[in-house]
Amino acid sequence: MKLIDSIKKDFNTMTLVLIPVAIAINVVIGQIVVLLRLPVYLDSIGTVLVGAICGPWAGALTGTLSNIIWGLLIDPNAFPWFPVALFIGFVSGWCAHFGLFRTWWGVVITGFLVAITAAIVSTPIAVYLYGGITASGSSFITAFLLQTGRDLVSAVLSTNFLVEPVDKIATALLAYAIIRGLSRRYLMRFPRAENVMPKQA
Repeated sequence: MKLIDSIKKDFNTMTLVLIPVAIAINVVIGQIVVLLRLPVYLDSIGTVLVGAICGPWAGALTGTLSNIIWGLLIDPNAFPWFPVALFIGFVSGWCAHFGLFRTWWGVVITGFLVAITAAIVSTPIAVYLYGGITASGSSFITAFLLQTGRDLVSAVLSTNFLVEPVDKIATALLAYAIIRGLSRRYLMRFPRAENVMPKQA
């Protein structure tokens, strides 16, 4: 019963309004990064935002839907990564629940924890579905490591541990900047607003 109540708490009218906006942010920025072949992703800003102010279940749903919609409508290569996006939203939400979205350094810790999770979840997908070489610019790092004699799993995992912390910390800080730009009155309309309120406020 507590689990059901926890899930229900994440979803109010404001959550349902924010999720489509967050999905659009993820897809647009993510597609730009793919087209530019940048060695980062930046496709989870909306997911982290929803996770922080609406909760882990809403964050997980936002991440999942982002990649499914992106994959079905624009880039089929985005679809298989939906489990990674799910965990990004879920971990972000729980980090905010424990107060890590109240300060910039807590947000950095959140980004790092999300990065470790994303690296672990994404490695099997990259290895078994794509042979380690994906559409991301980070594949150049994987290719280089393979040339140095690393095995495929080691090369992909090493690439992920190099790229993910930079990407997810930047993603979390951008989401934090958006939150800080919102008025307290507006924030309080979201179900988990207390998770991002500074202690002194």
